[in-house]
Amino acid sequence: MAPPRGKDIESRGKGLARRSLLTGAAALGLLGAAGCSRVSGSGGKDGGNLLERLRSQGTVRLGIAGEIPFGYIDKNGDFTGEAPELAKVIFKRLGVDRVQPVPTEFGSLIPGLRSQQFDVVSAGMYINPERCAQVIFSDPDYRMRDAFIVRKGNPKNLHNYDDIAKSKATMATGTAYAQIGYAEAAGVKKDDILTLPDQLAGLLAVEQGRADVFAGTTVTVHNVVKQRNSRRAEATEPFQAYVDGKPDIGAGGFAFRPEETALRDAFNKELHKMKKSGELLRIVRPFGFTKEEMTDLTAEELCK
Repeated sequence: MAPPRGKDIESRGKGLARRSLLTGAAALGLLGAAGCSRVSGSGGKDGGNLLERLRSQGTVRLGIAGEIPFGYIDKNGDFTGEAPELAKVIFKRLGVDRVQPVPTEFGSLIPGLRSQQFDVVSAGMYINPERCAQVIFSDPDYRMRDAFIVRKGNPKNLHNYDDIAKSKATMATGTAYAQIGYAEAAGVKKDDILTLPDQLAGLLAVEQGRADVFAGTTVTVHNVVKQRNSRRAEATEPFQAYVDGKPDIGAGGFAFRPEETALRDAFNKELHKMKKSGELLRIVRPFGFTKEEMTDLTAEELCK
């Protein structure tokens, strides 16, 4: 759940990466079903022809990483999340009526896109220069700050990564989360960070006293505390993470193969309409997003 402009966490641990959490057999079954047909988008010099092919086929395959609230298969087997729900609306307006999920590990999203296992990455992927060297992005549909899960009353007064480093609090976060890099930048030793499968495991670790704090994005942290109605833990207010003294902006969007600029541009056009009308916020609000997460940043800015 988080982002950046340093080394990409997929290659080192500092920078953005999101852990993927597949939802059992239902997700695996969908993965198998989704891998049976590929739609090539050749002809990149003219912006690619994938959009026309998708219209003809009537289906677009979306790569997801099984992460709540960004893109996942819920307990009823339904395909949902912030990014997929946006994709359903936008692709329908582009003449593609059906969306098909292709669950995979987060680190496999870009390789899977480039090898045509799916057509678009729809996982709330943070946009950063390392990723921009491999794929092209829509403009971001959200920006995100971080938050902590702490014990009730926040007894160690933890509000940012500097507080963790100074207090020597026991920190936990998700495996391959960008929060590892943020904590390191503040002086927390990587070896002292407890890595856990997801935010639910983080909440339990704080409740049970195995960790003083769990770090994640504000939406994921607040969602899990609210859903569990925890009596022993709470979520802190959102805060901005810093790397090398500079604010590190985490903003996510949809990824496309580099040659498919025509599809990306058509997608952006619809996305901008939704931003202007307020429809985007109405769609993502049920997943915990607020006006604070809305942004006018562009992919071009983030790729720099």
